[in-house]
Amino acid sequence: MKLTHHLARSRSSRSSRFSRIGRPRRPRRSGTEAGITTAEYAVGTAAGAGFAGLLYTLLTGAFGDQLLERMFKHVMTLLGIG
Repeated sequence: MKLTHHLARSRSSRSSRFSRIGRPRRPRRSGTEAGITTAEYAVGTAAGAGFAGLLYTLLTGAFGDQLLERMFKHVMTLLGIG
């Protein structure tokens, strides 16, 4: 009788730690961590907007004109046109 109880208990503890396919289950997030994903998106969006502003500033000035001209000439040379 004790052996059957021990086997049943070990199965139930295993099923709580592992999924049906045998992988360890991920720990559940608490309610306080729910906003972390939103904060990460906000930081990523702000960084992307800052990078876009920097590129716009660089490419609309004299540096951008020179860069685009060099790239265009290089591509034309590679194609054998220029």
